[in-house]
Amino acid sequence: MEAQRGRKLPISVTMIACNEARNLPRSLGSVAGWVEEIIVVINDCTDQTPRIAREFGARVEERSWTCRRDQKNVALELATQPWVLGLDADEEVSPEMRKVLEKFFSRSEPKFDGISFRRKTWFLNRWITHGDWYPDYNLRLFRRDRGRWGGNREHDKLILAGREKRVRAELLHYSFPTVEDNVRKIPTFAAAFAEERQAKGIGFQWRDLLFRPLWRFVRGYILRLGFLDGFPGFYIAVVTALATFVRYAKLYERQFGKQPPPAEGSGSPGASPRG
Repeated sequence: MEAQRGRKLPISVTMIACNEARNLPRSLGSVAGWVEEIIVVINDCTDQTPRIAREFGARVEERSWTCRRDQKNVALELATQPWVLGLDADEEVSPEMRKVLEKFFSRSEPKFDGISFRRKTWFLNRWITHGDWYPDYNLRLFRRDRGRWGGNREHDKLILAGREKRVRAELLHYSFPTVEDNVRKIPTFAAAFAEERQAKGIGFQWRDLLFRPLWRFVRGYILRLGFLDGFPGFYIAVVTALATFVRYAKLYERQFGKQPPPAEGSGSPGASPRG
């Protein structure tokens, strides 16, 4: 189906990718043909990611890896269209989201500078529609001269200088094929959280470690109806609480942790072990 009136929308889709050959056909296939430009910034790929991206008409640029936030800003700086749609390789633009975009650009001059969409995640063989994972509003469409990726090095966030509109259309998310993929990210996010808190001068507090994990479970599983998602909803609530605990434990480690003392007899060049 062609974009409205046969015209492509004035959008640069920007994406960063490393070994995403499995996901790219779904993500790029959801935007190819109705946006003016697709830019994929890659790093250290050992699979067919570059070839697949080019097959969908993307401009592919290789850059050394720094962090998610900075890499996304590299892609943003390469964009040429007045509007940018930030898309991750494990995401897909739904038909409803596309219709919202076409309607948005059918106006002579859009009144907003950015649009947030509901992100819906596929996990453990079902769509998650409750709890802390939904609705997960994400600001993704924005005027190129009004937005920039901020946040910390691993948990990026789009910063918009202008008016934002929230819509109910969904951005589809396929982030965690397995439980291992989900759990594997906990230490990385915990380290980034602790680093950011220390940079802001916010120290460790016992009350955070003791009560925030419990609150996250109660909020996600009970108050936000996570129990309606069955076992996946219970799992998400438990792991979210665990991830919260690990974040504050990591903050404690950074603030109070010390290296173990050297082994006895290792303090001088001529020392030798007893025995």
